[in-house]
Amino acid sequence: MKMKAAVMYGPSDIRHEDVERPACPEDGLIINVRAIGLCGSDIRNLTTDSKKGKYPHIYGHEVVGEVVEIGAKAETDLKIGDNIYVYPGEHCMKCYYCRTGHHEMCVLGASYNDRMGGFADYYEVTARQLATDAIYKIPEGQSLIAATLAEPLSSVYACEDNINVGFGDTVVIIGAGPIGCFMIRLAKLRGAEKVIMIELNETRLELAKRFGADYYINGSECDPVEEVKKITGGVGADKVISANPSTQSQNTALYMCKKNGIVVWFGGVAKGSMAEIDSNYAHYNGIWIYGHFGANSIQVQRAFELALSDKFDANMFITHVLPLSKINEGIELTRSGEAIKVVLIPNEELNKDLLPQG
Repeated sequence: MKMKAAVMYGPSDIRHEDVERPACPEDGLIINVRAIGLCGSDIRNLTTDSKKGKYPHIYGHEVVGEVVEIGAKAETDLKIGDNIYVYPGEHCMKCYYCRTGHHEMCVLGASYNDRMGGFADYYEVTARQLATDAIYKIPEGQSLIAATLAEPLSSVYACEDNINVGFGDTVVIIGAGPIGCFMIRLAKLRGAEKVIMIELNETRLELAKRFGADYYINGSECDPVEEVKKITGGVGADKVISANPSTQSQNTALYMCKKNGIVVWFGGVAKGSMAEIDSNYAHYNGIWIYGHFGANSIQVQRAFELALSDKFDANMFITHVLPLSKINEGIELTRSGEAIKVVLIPNEELNKDLLPQG
């Protein structure tokens, strides 16, 4: 049986075409992908030689869908017709890291980038996903499109939770992409006193103004370090988060941070890129450097709940909802800064109720 998918044949060579629909595993299930977010890491993978020549491949991991088949041996309470959010990780729950609460560092689980992703009409949910913390049923009446934000929000939630962003903090966020915008909203919800957004792209900076940061700085028009020092009376920020794929940003973040403050390297950079870091500056100023990745199990759950809540208001972030066949358009909208968050709708005829009308 055939289905449509966005298939990658090489860097920036993505074709919407017919492929084989996955068979339902005995111990898993199949969902009709109703909506899927287009992530910055997806775009990085789709536009570089991410699979080192091993193509074709299907990416996509911010998956929301409707259960359409259940394997005879699947251990689940889900029913046909249930709408679910599928967290892409497959934690083993047995290794040292899982047992100490750091599921994001699991060493025995599978990588979602090594199997077929969700940029397709149908998606296979594995037995391991059913057995761990990967499946979240979406309550009746809740937005399926909003639920796609749960995956990227999980890492943002975990980051600010782990560094304890809270009342009275001054937080600098470098990069006004979707992640940076999530960072603004969550920092304000957690009680940060001053949130400073720094971005080079004026279009992105303007879009980010809807999220309520206290200061917006175009780093291409001034020295952002000097601006942060002015805002903080020469002290620097409590926490500085580099939320973009730039090694230069990782180093610059040090000089915006107060003595004994925290610098977070959140945005993944191109493989093989090496940051030139002023280690003496970090050393003599007692700066803590934290590399952030992923989220543990309870953080994943709380991010899912937040994505659906009125406090977060997912509609502010989702600027474009497009059919999967327009994935290349979605990539360009995101890269240019015209879009904050793009959500794609596969199975366009079946899921036409989720596409903008007119």
